[in-house]
Amino acid sequence: MMEAFLVLALAIGLGWPLGRYLAAVMRGDPMRSDRLFAWIERPMYRLLGTNPAQGMSWRGYAKAFVLSNLFVGGLVWLQFMTQAWLPLNPDAIPNMRWDTALHTMVSFVTNTNQQHYSGQAQLSYLSQMAGIVGLQVVTPMMGLGLVVATLRALMGGRQTAGDEPDVGNYWADVIRSTVRFMLPLCLLWSVLLTSQGVPSTLQGGPVATPLDTSVEMKEQKIPIGPVSPMVAAKQLGTNGGGWYGPNSTVALENPTPFANLLETLALILIPISVVFMVGPFTGRKKFTALVFGSMLLMSLVSTGAAIVLEGHSATAADPALMEGKEVRFGADASAAWAAFTTQTSNGSVNAMHDSLSPLTGMVTMGNMLVNAIWGGIGCGLQQFLVYLLLAVFLAGLMTGRTPELFGRKIEAHEVRLLSLLILLQPFVVLGFTALTLALPAFTGNSNPGFHGISQVFYEYTSAFANNGSGFEGLGDATYWWNLTCVAVLALGRYPALIIPLAVAASMARKRRAPEGPGSLHVETPTFALTLIAVIVILTLLQFMPALVLGPVAEHLSLAVH
Repeated sequence: MMEAFLVLALAIGLGWPLGRYLAAVMRGDPMRSDRLFAWIERPMYRLLGTNPAQGMSWRGYAKAFVLSNLFVGGLVWLQFMTQAWLPLNPDAIPNMRWDTALHTMVSFVTNTNQQHYSGQAQLSYLSQMAGIVGLQVVTPMMGLGLVVATLRALMGGRQTAGDEPDVGNYWADVIRSTVRFMLPLCLLWSVLLTSQGVPSTLQGGPVATPLDTSVEMKEQKIPIGPVSPMVAAKQLGTNGGGWYGPNSTVALENPTPFANLLETLALILIPISVVFMVGPFTGRKKFTALVFGSMLLMSLVSTGAAIVLEGHSATAADPALMEGKEVRFGADASAAWAAFTTQTSNGSVNAMHDSLSPLTGMVTMGNMLVNAIWGGIGCGLQQFLVYLLLAVFLAGLMTGRTPELFGRKIEAHEVRLLSLLILLQPFVVLGFTALTLALPAFTGNSNPGFHGISQVFYEYTSAFANNGSGFEGLGDATYWWNLTCVAVLALGRYPALIIPLAVAASMARKRRAPEGPGSLHVETPTFALTLIAVIVILTLLQFMPALVLGPVAEHLSLAVH
């Protein structure tokens, strides 16, 4: 429990100055470091043929976002399917099958990093460094760009040309945040992890002879490589996944207690920094307090519940619960990581979530269903804004006041778009879960009973939340799982980022009314509690039947026995 509080305290302490710096980066303020970074950024702008000072409408911004994803995604998909013929492949890794390559590409281009493969055995060094880590660095900044554009629109836009507000320049937002923020942090974390013994080399893995000479395996090749840069990017960028299939449970990826602290801290550092960015960026410090206070309260409840249910409940004494966990971390550190990795859209693990107690597994599912307890970089705050707008609309109706945010009305058009986004989640997640459970012979479900329901529901929930963690007893390296998860990954990423931008742009076109005594004040503790209640009703309660049939029923069946 103390480790979780330490991680939160460090993240808040470091997130405050990082958030202020990030706000300056996204505003494009003059900086002393301009001389250092400008020579990197200018050639990129020339290559893209864009003027960073020229703004875009929300449609132009969204179009640039989608096209950039399609372009880099196509290149990476091709790389995965041809990696055997490309350089930097000392372990002679074969080409990926097309559907696994497609799923892997979509998973990483959507900042999900859901793995239906084992990295050390199925990806070459070049694929890991250029394909995987490249996407892990840039896709979080794409999400950040979308939420920054949404905040600009909610504030009325930088300027208005005709009917369309200027929400910023997509290319400038992504390039500046990547070069000036993400890459320096990744470099620092990579050096720190390398100092703890995480491999960082381009040499092939060494060959070891087993101590027990009676076994059939006469030698074993130890997979290594440039591991620490990937671990830094996957943790800081709310990416998840890992160089090794079991992620940070592997001693090579997470060798010491300090390395575990660094990696746990990295899970929530940038999401908290993005929250602290809001106040300086928008000029509304109380709005930061609303966002931070709401997220922190939900995080404390979630983390505390996970730790208590996993390590200090009536079933915690069962030795079977240590299956799938690292003894050197124990139950508390494993539960804290599980909570933080699902509160964000990270999804990396230092213990197998399939081995968590049923109720702890339910906590992780709840975190992903909400998807706004810190959330992923950009997409977490974007989802929070969706809940905020709906809470403003509902609170305005209940109090007899005109629903408006920052002086701009929320009307039928905006509410229809937001409702579509809210309904998309149960339609996709429950629809694919039901279809998969109805066709077990075709879909290849690997576990019967209540836990089997949890496995399937978790997989699609994780994909839609762009989280990427899984109940890995599930045999998911099949055509069914690869192709259905591709659809869920895309449906969970693009509407959730683009629709709120469209809503904010629609509000920006309206005349701003001055806030007065009759206005609905959202930056108050009362409204924060109302907002959290709306979040619980819109997410957890509508999925309660699935949670009862899965983790709750499994817990009760274990308690009986």
